[in-house]
Amino acid sequence: MLEFLGLFIFLAGFIIGLGAVSVIDVHGFLGRNSSYWTETTIRAHKVTKPLIWLGTSLAIVGGFIFYFTHTLNWVTAVHASVAGVLVINGLFLSFYVSPYLLKREREGRERELLPDRLQKLITLSFVVSFAGWWGSLGLLVYYLIHYV
Repeated sequence: MLEFLGLFIFLAGFIIGLGAVSVIDVHGFLGRNSSYWTETTIRAHKVTKPLIWLGTSLAIVGGFIFYFTHTLNWVTAVHASVAGVLVINGLFLSFYVSPYLLKREREGRERELLPDRLQKLITLSFVVSFAGWWGSLGLLVYYLIHYV
């Protein structure tokens, strides 16, 4: 029963987190050269940010419960490491990028394109997020096929 609960929570975290990450990543990509999509991204991130944190939290808790019922190995170590990187990436986005975007919105500048430096940092963050979430999902599938 504990194994089922852990895997269920783990997968729920992926569904919620990866879904929200995908939405905001597509918006951010479209917003690189479009004032319309920049504004849309700023507004959408108010919904996706809490969903990403919820998904991350569920994936970590579910992963801990699920892996607790199995023998730890290299996959669990990689999952834990990637989770740490995703949390750090999320902290950067939540406490550096998000306040900047909200400030611009309050100032009525939400339709202005973001500065190049910030766009480059956000692009790097997107790559980390994309690789982290999809790579973790792939690792879970690998684990389920080879160790369960």
